[in-house]
Amino acid sequence: MGSGMAGASGMAGASDTAGQGIPGSARTFPRFVRAAATAYGDAVAVLLEDGERAVESITFREWDERSALIARGLLARGIGKGARIGFIHGNGPGFVVMLAAISRIGAVAVPISTMIRAGEMVRVLRQSDVHGLVMNRSMLGKDYVERILEALPELQGQESGSLRVARAPYLRWIVSTGEDLPSCVAPMTFLTDAAASVDDDLLREIEAEVHTADQMVEIYTSGSMALPKGVRHNHGAVLFRCHTMREMMGYVPGERISCTLPMFWVGGLMVFLMPALEAGSVVVCSERTLNNGRLAMGGVLAEEELAALKGPGPWWGLGMSETLGPYSWGDEFRLPGRPVCAPMDHFGPGFEVRVAGKDDQPVADGAVGEMQVRGYPVAMGLHKTEHADHYTADGYYRTGDLCLVEDRPQGRRIHFVGRDGDMIKVSGSNVSPAEVEMEMQSLDAVHRAYVVGLPDKERGALLVAAVVPRDGAALDFESIQGELRRRLSSYKVPRAFVQLTREEVPLLHSNKLARRDLTRMVAERLGRA
Repeated sequence: MGSGMAGASGMAGASDTAGQGIPGSARTFPRFVRAAATAYGDAVAVLLEDGERAVESITFREWDERSALIARGLLARGIGKGARIGFIHGNGPGFVVMLAAISRIGAVAVPISTMIRAGEMVRVLRQSDVHGLVMNRSMLGKDYVERILEALPELQGQESGSLRVARAPYLRWIVSTGEDLPSCVAPMTFLTDAAASVDDDLLREIEAEVHTADQMVEIYTSGSMALPKGVRHNHGAVLFRCHTMREMMGYVPGERISCTLPMFWVGGLMVFLMPALEAGSVVVCSERTLNNGRLAMGGVLAEEELAALKGPGPWWGLGMSETLGPYSWGDEFRLPGRPVCAPMDHFGPGFEVRVAGKDDQPVADGAVGEMQVRGYPVAMGLHKTEHADHYTADGYYRTGDLCLVEDRPQGRRIHFVGRDGDMIKVSGSNVSPAEVEMEMQSLDAVHRAYVVGLPDKERGALLVAAVVPRDGAALDFESIQGELRRRLSSYKVPRAFVQLTREEVPLLHSNKLARRDLTRMVAERLGRA
């Protein structure tokens, strides 16, 4: 089923020595950056706008030069192949420069959400094992220096370059743009001044030792447990996927491509940024117009919205961080009774898919099973996670997406029917109930919290919390919601609350939560049964 390994042969070689000056032939990121600079020179690569006003731009040549400067600074500060560097930048030239600077020397780029709150930041920094962190000082009123001091107050009084933080034990330095920085956060000159000790000849030698099989990026998303999930991708896979996405999107030199999804997640990175850079297009960004997720994969739209969207295909099907974006699509629009996703009858180059039962064997026509996918563009693994926890013995990634198989004379078609597990899709983004519950249960008045999703045409799912108060405590849901907004990204904050006694919480015979029963109970109490 699908397109098998077509297009992937030869992509796993040692290093990239071909295709200089041809971005579409590059197989490692350093070759990609230099090829794009050669091919497109002084053409604008990325443009940040505020309304119709240009705020900042960078050409392809400047992208190469500025990222090379920071790359040399990273090398001078002891960063080499495999070292892990986090960065917080909104869509724009700053993000693109940092991605290139880290990746072109063989270090691992760890983009971090600009929506991150203090509690989430601690978890991501610890889980990702980053050695250094580079931050834009502020974005849309958020001061990230203040945010990291809130997350890690023990940073106060320490010196960037020799940090010692128990909750982020590998973190040694933090760099930020802006002024009036505390001693624990160094200015960008920490890197740019150090760059003088590393010349371009040495940088080129280091770039030559970046191989297609080396890890390039780690994309963080909500995991099935309270901890965030780091999805690992290597250079060869990212560039292979970039090439195929550029062909599919049809981007051309000079075309304005509006990047309406965050670049720190796979949608903005692989649907817009990477293929547009390969094509020589202009990636147009705005801090204020990021897609709210209603039209993203997995969102559920009202019937009148569906009708307004109908037009020529193809239509995206399923995709995820582990597959570097959408790997499936269909020729038809979303069918009646199946509003979540287009019926899938096409699969991207390099992917093999199957819909399998509990025995990991393909299910029959008309049956429902789990979508499983393997191939060159599929994630090499998840950080700090055993491979067998998420992959089958024959190499398929367990997506957790439940699908129905339909055999037709013109070929097999697959329909998405839901998620296997507790992840809740809110406005196109995954929410881990365990993470929200953990934050709620740290509040003084909350004994236990249970987070569920109810069907919602606007958001895909309405996030609801059932809360058991501590003995003698009174629950103020408005205050609880306000505190959660301070700690969590907005899409992770419950929109409705229901108070329960301990006796009302439905349990299975194993003494575990009966989540389906709880969801039904919450829906009834909110009048949404």
